[in-house]
Parts: sequence; structure tokens; C-alpha cells
Amino acid sequence: MKPILAILILEPLIGKSNRVYEILNRKRPLTLPMIRRLHRHLGIPAEVLIAETVTR
Repeated sequence: MKPILAILILEPLIGKSNRVYEILNRKRPLTLPMIRRLHRHLGIPAEVLIAETVTR
């Protein structure tokens, strides 16, 4: 998927494009309402979205 297309799909679920970039670049965590919207609209399992990220 092209990055611009991903941003356009995620904007209604996460917020403005700068917020989407922050989430995708792990500068800001997902909030509970964001997790609920991603789960409801895209079918992403909530467990995956809630899981802590592993730092390398």
C-alpha cells in the first residue's frame, strides 16, 4: 500500500495526518478510542493493537 493511501485511510480513524505519522513512527502511542476505531472499522484484533512494542 502506498504511504499516502495509508494516511488517507487512517486519518478518519486516528486524526489529522501529522498524528497518523506520529503513531506510525512510534512517537506517540495509540489511545483507547483509536484502538477501538481501528478494531471496529479495519478488523484489526484489539490484542494486537494493545500489545506492547518490543524495543531493539
